[in-house]
Amino acid sequence: QTPDGKINIEVLYANENIWMPQKRMAELFDVDRSVVTKHLKNIFSSNELQEDSVCAIFAHTAGDGKEYQTKFYSLEATIAVGYRVNSERGTQFRQWAITILQQYIHKGFAIDSDRFKYGSRFSTRFFDDLLEEIRDIRSSERMAYQKITDVYATSIDYSFKAEDTKMFFATVQNKLHFAITRQTAAEIVAKRTDSAKPNMGLTSWRKGPKGKIMPSDIHYKLDLYRIEICEALGIEDPIRDGMSKQELKDAIREIRNQKSA
Repeated sequence: QTPDGKINIEVLYANENIWMPQKRMAELFDVDRSVVTKHLKNIFSSNELQEDSVCAIFAHTAGDGKEYQTKFYSLEATIAVGYRVNSERGTQFRQWAITILQQYIHKGFAIDSDRFKYGSRFSTRFFDDLLEEIRDIRSSERMAYQKITDVYATSIDYSFKAEDTKMFFATVQNKLHFAITRQTAAEIVAKRTDSAKPNMGLTSWRKGPKGKIMPSDIHYKLDLYRIEICEALGIEDPIRDGMSKQELKDAIREIRNQKSA
């Protein structure tokens, strides 16, 4: 254990997983090895985990310099043991795990910022994956229109039921479509929907790729080219003053004039 309270445990990284023998697991949770053995037996007997999927035999060099074939357990098994051990360190582990789960449930994500800021052997290979996930979220139709909604909602006399509001968003939507594809929403639907393609050409939906497609997923068809829109528009977080109804009508008129120009 280091002065800052962190624990240094030797682990094996293989097959995109972290492995450790029972001895290291016992050191991690500060318990006797027999305790780890007991919990692992209970975990496997209750079918919480399948032993074949979380155990593997690896060659391991011991302190005497000789090589031995040792049974290692994956990260999933280590976490399962951590939820069962009755020790101070086991309690600390569960408190940490609860914090991570709270972040995920409340925010929708949990991230180890320091790992990606300063790098580690496990973070560099996942950095591009993280960026790709962020790009995918930012390019989604729902998030793109949410930004426009947030700006328009600052209007003093904003009403989502007003006819001017519906007209504004319909016009802006068509403008976004036309700016990227030189086609209106109706033209995009007619051209890009293809019954010969999987899911009629739909590239993403809320429960995709295997979940059921809902009517709300295909209402606008923006997802058929959403990546093009994100890259072309460089969508950011806009900040704008409140807009009155007259200013809204002027904005609609200006958008229509630009489209017809």
